[in-house]
Order: sequence, then C-alpha cells, then structure tokens
Amino acid sequence: MSAPTVEKAISTDQLAVRSWRVPILLGVLAAFAVLVFGILGPDGHATFRLSQDNDAWQVPNLVLPVKVSGWIAALAYAALAVQVYLQTKNIGRPAKWVTMAFTVVFVIGLLVWIIGGTKTQNITVVGLFTGAMLITTPLVFGSLSGVLGERAGVVNIAIEGQLLAGAFTAALVSSMTNNAFAGLLAAAVAGVLVAALLAVFSIKYLVNQIIVGVVLNVLVSGLTGFLFEKIMKTKVNGATIYNQPAHLPDLPIPLLVLVVGIWYGLFRTRWGLRVRAVGEHPKAADTVGINVNRTRFLNVLAGGAVAGIGGASFTLVAVSSFSRDMTGGLGFIALAALIFGRWNPIGAALAALLFGVAGNLQSILSLAGTPIDGQFLAMLPYALTILAVSGFVGRAKAPAADGEPYVKG
Repeated sequence: MSAPTVEKAISTDQLAVRSWRVPILLGVLAAFAVLVFGILGPDGHATFRLSQDNDAWQVPNLVLPVKVSGWIAALAYAALAVQVYLQTKNIGRPAKWVTMAFTVVFVIGLLVWIIGGTKTQNITVVGLFTGAMLITTPLVFGSLSGVLGERAGVVNIAIEGQLLAGAFTAALVSSMTNNAFAGLLAAAVAGVLVAALLAVFSIKYLVNQIIVGVVLNVLVSGLTGFLFEKIMKTKVNGATIYNQPAHLPDLPIPLLVLVVGIWYGLFRTRWGLRVRAVGEHPKAADTVGINVNRTRFLNVLAGGAVAGIGGASFTLVAVSSFSRDMTGGLGFIALAALIFGRWNPIGAALAALLFGVAGNLQSILSLAGTPIDGQFLAMLPYALTILAVSGFVGRAKAPAADGEPYVKG
C-alpha cells in the first residue's frame, strides 16, 4: 500500500470515530446559559448557608450575586464549549477534564440561578446533603448490588425486590426481637433469598434475566403486601407489635467503607480479576479453569445480601415502620445510578449521591417557593443518565457478556 493510500486510510478512520454530539450539546447548553442565566437571570443574591444554627463551628455564608454569577458562568460555558469544539476538530474527541469542568460549572450556575429565583433566596448546604443521605443510602447499596452482578455477567433487575424484601424482613424481625442488628442480618438473608431465585432461574435454567428480575419484583411486592396485611396489621392489646422495629445506632461511615472495599476487591484482587473476566469473556475464563457459573452465582448472592442491607435502611434508619411498596421504585433508580457510574462502585456511589441530592433539593426548593416546577428538578438526574448512556458525556459500556447466559461446550 502506498504512502498516500495509508494516509487516506488513517484520515478516513479518524473521521469515522470523530463525533460532534458533545460539541453540539455543550454549544446548546452554553447558549441556554447566556439567555437564561445571563440575560434573563433574576436580580438579587443567592445565599448558601454552610452551617446550621446549632453547629458548634459556624462557617460564614456564601453570598453570590445572581446576575453577575450567571454571566460569569455563561462565559465560562462558552469558553469550554469552544475548547471542546477545537479538541474534537484536532484530535477527534474532547478531553475528559473539559466535559467534567463544564458539568461542574453548569451545575453550580444552575443552582445559583434556581436559589436566586426562590422567595427566600437561600439554602442550607449541610441540610441538603444530610437529608439526601436518607435517599442515597439505599441507592448506593442497590447500585453496588448491581455492580457485583453485572460485573460477573448477570443483569440484576430484581434490585427493587431485594430492597423491599430487606425492608420488610428487617422491620418484622427487629420488631419480634427488639434488636436492630437481628433485623439487619435478617434483611441480608432476605436479599440473598431473592437473589438465589434470580441466580437459579437465569444461570441454571437460562431464563431471560430481565424477565426473571421483573417477575421477582412483582412477586416480592405482592408477598410483602400480603404479609403486611396479615401479620403487621395484627393488633395485640391495641398495638401493632410486629411493625415497631428498633432503630440502628449511629455508626461511623460504614457506607463509604463498603464502596471502597468492593472497588478494591473488583480492581485490585485476584477475585476481582476473575469476576471481571467472567463478565467480559466467559469462554476465555473457562479455558483457564474459572468456574463461570459458580462465580456468577456467588456474585449474585453477594449482591442480594448488599441490597437487602440497603433495604433495611428504610425501616431501621429512615422511618419507624414498614408500609406497602415503601421503596418507591428506588431499585430502578439504583440501576440508573449503576449505568451513570459506568459499572464502577465509586462512580455508582457518586451517581447515587447525585440522585439523592436532586430528590432532596426538589423537596427543599418546593418549600422555599421556587418558580420552577419540582417535577423538572426531579427529571434532571434521569436526563443526565440518558445522556450518559447515549454517549454524550462519554461511553457507558456494560461488560461484554452482561446478560448473556453461559453454557459450557
């Protein structure tokens, strides 16, 4: 092949992989910021309270002029959008730091604009994140459950059912024993039982994993609802003694330890290498002596235990009783966090935190009297997830063998 032909082939290959989706998206967002944040931005100031009234150490409030901050943010967006365009034109794709910087600055500008438009024009940052943890905790445990399963090649649509089973069992056992830790252990067992059904049908009997997961969610919803009516509503001396769970005491950040532990196990240990090999190339893993289906089975069970513990946070931490379908679809949101976090435990946890903050922000701003519809605020994390899956903010690629049953030849 002559030199001009080689050069032409290389040029054609570069054009094939170059995508203008990200520059177009960021350009549209930059134009939106100039119009909404700059030109139409509200007057006044946005106050971010970094301390609560009862804190021992008081940090001064952060007060930002809304109009000026809007113009600064809009100009920063425009500069970053131009940088993304130039990088895409010259090297075929933008650097990750540029899109990350754009995302961070855009979120900050959006918050300033929203807070400046409320009646109170202030928000307590500490309260925002503290309240978000009640939503974030089960989301993190649910997304970690999904990571464990999907890294081994099994799609865990049954996270919702595992969370709900954990919440119900934790409330029942804790009420019967008056011991929160007994309820926590029972929740893990309940999650494992739901996961075992998923593993048996999808791994051993090769039933479609999506269908099995959906059926298990419906099964657990109906079963917990039936037992709730027959057992938990039963009154003894006028009291529902089977729905008064003890609460867990305050524990030092076990959630962060679990996230780091699973990340380290998956990416820094021999066990993690085997799991990822099974999820990417099961046939190759089998040829070097790894039992593919046993690895998948054990990972699904471990994920069930994690999700069950996450479900226990509903009845042992957040509220003082169980109610029908109290998980409210958070298992499916955990799946979205898993995809947004790109099947990485740390990324999934950060995505879960984003969903939790967005959910709590919706409640806080509704009370503060924002002119923006609360449903729009609740929609934002899901819109970001769609963008992540479609490749606008980088490729979100599942393990190669995810969802594919393995039959040893």
